[in-house]
Amino acid sequence: MKYLIAIRKIKYGYDTHVPALPGCHSQGDMEREAIANTRDVILTYLEMEQKELKDMRFKEIQVAFS
Repeated sequence: MKYLIAIRKIKYGYDTHVPALPGCHSQGDMEREAIANTRDVILTYLEMEQKELKDMRFKEIQVAFS
């Protein structure tokens, strides 16, 4: 799977966020390290989601925004 990540240079290195996975973010001293850490965090996030959603049903709903 591919995920778009947002990368930002910060005072102490690099900060990353995965917009498609709320709350999924990481960091690193170097951009390469931040990206590698983000890969690990995505895998952990998906494993946790799989366990938490195991017995749930899903429904799609429509919401109007005015």
